[in-house]
Amino acid sequence: MTTLRDAAMSSKAWPFEEARRILKRYEKAPPEKGHVLFETGYGPSGLPHIGTFGEVARTTMIRRAFEAICDIPTRLICFSDDMDGMRKVPENVPNQDLLKANIQKPLTSVPDPFGEYESFGHHNNAMLRRFLDTFGFEYEFYSATEFYKTGKFDEVLLRAAERYDAVMKVMLKSLRDERRETYSIFLPIHPETGRVLYVPMKHVDAKAGTITFDDEDGREWTLPVTGGNVKLQWKPDFGARWAALDVDFEMYGKDHSTNTPIYDSICEILGGQKPEHFTYELFLDENGEKISKSKGNGLTIDEWLTYASTESLSYYMYQKPKTAKRLYFDVIPKAVDEYHQQLRAYHDTDDIEKRVNNPVWHIHNGNPPQSHMVVPFAMLLNLASVAAAEDKAGLWGFIKRYAPEASPEANPDLDAAAEFAVRYFRDFVAPTRTFRAPTEQERAAMEDLIVRLKAWDGGLDAEELQSMVFAVGKEHGFENLRDWFKALYEVLLGQSQGPRFGGFIALYGVGETVALIEKGLAGELA
Repeated sequence: MTTLRDAAMSSKAWPFEEARRILKRYEKAPPEKGHVLFETGYGPSGLPHIGTFGEVARTTMIRRAFEAICDIPTRLICFSDDMDGMRKVPENVPNQDLLKANIQKPLTSVPDPFGEYESFGHHNNAMLRRFLDTFGFEYEFYSATEFYKTGKFDEVLLRAAERYDAVMKVMLKSLRDERRETYSIFLPIHPETGRVLYVPMKHVDAKAGTITFDDEDGREWTLPVTGGNVKLQWKPDFGARWAALDVDFEMYGKDHSTNTPIYDSICEILGGQKPEHFTYELFLDENGEKISKSKGNGLTIDEWLTYASTESLSYYMYQKPKTAKRLYFDVIPKAVDEYHQQLRAYHDTDDIEKRVNNPVWHIHNGNPPQSHMVVPFAMLLNLASVAAAEDKAGLWGFIKRYAPEASPEANPDLDAAAEFAVRYFRDFVAPTRTFRAPTEQERAAMEDLIVRLKAWDGGLDAEELQSMVFAVGKEHGFENLRDWFKALYEVLLGQSQGPRFGGFIALYGVGETVALIEKGLAGELA
């Protein structure tokens, strides 16, 4: 009999493939620290976007996959680079003048434009944690400000001073000539202005652990590299953090991939072992542009959760992480329905090998719930359209007739989806609907469909109704039957795509569908 571990060790699901790579690090002996450390990094320069969630979700999937194939304990750190200087003001936050007055200060020294937290960095960290907690992630939150100021990075910072030339050599190879003249891996925090300075070093004293530099006004300063007086540039910071924390795994976007050799080299120079990495493709907005915290384009986590469940978002994140994805509202309905299809497929088999390759195994850590979605989300959207439903109660009358045993209590996922569908229809479908009049061929076919529906005595069997609609289109000369169904959608629903029409009739009702077609033919919908 195949065990879970056996199935996981041969699974082609990408979280298991990554987990097996991590396991190879400790083929000879377990980690001295007693656990395998997963890390995700976050720059709180703007409001957290959905890609940040995806990083934690995917890392968690790999972590759980690792735990299925190995008994070594694991930890997950979510590390915020909140000591980074604010280089530009995000476009999607209030009090822009307040932020502009604090350019180049560490994010945890910039006032909170929302007036809720002690700093902008603290505000964005709190938002990130709230989002992550919504999904029940198990993680430890680390702040760069805390690490630098409390001395937790002192050892690696002193080592960076000792090995300054070696680290600089790695960095200078990657820089343009003009940048090399002023570059230093150390960024001093000005003792008077509190700003993060991008200035060259006049001297690095490895023995004393200090740096000497001139500020923008030409005044010379000498500061210790410890105690929060200095932070590292972001590329050296990556490698230094890996070395300081002994990180075993970190994933990041494709835009970081060219820097991976730099991160690895600096980690090793500073006495660490480079971690395993995973680079994912970027998320794009509706225009195909990379989503950005400072622009605020693309979807936020809150926006997704306004129209669909947390699990549907996790499902979307699971799919093809090496492929660039559009992250906009129109991907939500498909993600919801595919997630429930996978739930049903998982419970339709006892084959453990098929189960561990199913996305829902990874979304639910090997314990997926049953799906009670007896009506697809796409169908609920169309029902909301024709029923002019203003709340989920308006949909339940139709649902109960279609599935008498269904109820909000017995089908909580369907109940939630009904409310989501009403919101989604109101905000995205209704404003874009465009009805049209039928052609002569289409009118004749629809009139025939009305006659057959009025004579229908086959109950609400969706497949039989679909076959009948199919036959009407065929008999009225539609060479491509997609054109027939497209005509039904455009004339009756105001959109070019729609559900299986037989299923729609079964849900909406035969008499109600007849009335809808009659309105479409009379021009009352267009």
